[in-house]
Amino acid sequence: MATSAAMDGVAADALRTVLNRVQQAADRSGRVAQSVRVVAVSKTKPVSVLRQVYDAGHRCFGENYVQEIVEKAPQLPEDIEWHFIGNLQSNKVKPLLTGVPNLAMVETVDDEKIANHLERAVASIGRKPLKVMVQVNTSGETSKSGVEPSGCVELAKHVSLKCPNLEFCGLMTIGMLDYTSTPENFKTLANCRSEVCKALGITEEQCELSMGMSGDFELAIEMGSTNVRIGSTIFGPREYKKKEST
Repeated sequence: MATSAAMDGVAADALRTVLNRVQQAADRSGRVAQSVRVVAVSKTKPVSVLRQVYDAGHRCFGENYVQEIVEKAPQLPEDIEWHFIGNLQSNKVKPLLTGVPNLAMVETVDDEKIANHLERAVASIGRKPLKVMVQVNTSGETSKSGVEPSGCVELAKHVSLKCPNLEFCGLMTIGMLDYTSTPENFKTLANCRSEVCKALGITEEQCELSMGMSGDFELAIEMGSTNVRIGSTIFGPREYKKKEST
């Protein structure tokens, strides 16, 4: 069985490979690699492995579950920029914000209710405005969260105009696992950005696109993504605890 140190080294090496692939995809899209943020998604991985990726120079990490990010964040350096990228329930908003003072962004605001909960929680603890993205369900799959594309403008306007403690900074989507369909999903999100920018009177540079994961991040970058969420390609397969047999 591989030692922990060996596993950690693999993650750091994988990060470097990913950053090189990001560089090449950015070159193909006519942009600089610095215009693309890589969120290292460390779901189910131990703090020791995250620390190795941190020591390799990376500072942006993402988690899908509140319990996991609240447990990991205090064990790691404060200069990490944490992104929450999972479905967020109302009752988990306060624990998330109080448990992770260095939370940089919530990428999964999918309705006015959760926006309002975040707004009140940020105000109550007195932290700086929280950056948020509006999650859009571009694939039409009922298993995925996100506002319908037709509702993204209204939700973005609500965050921008009615939530002074939130900073609207872009749109996020999860493409279909069938990667032949993701170009359409990504194109839909880009179209949503055009509509949102027009409605809010902002430039496209002021509205990020978070799209692309381990299997499709290069395509996403070529189609304009500024934020890619990469887990297994950096950290390896997720490690779920096996249920004990009865």
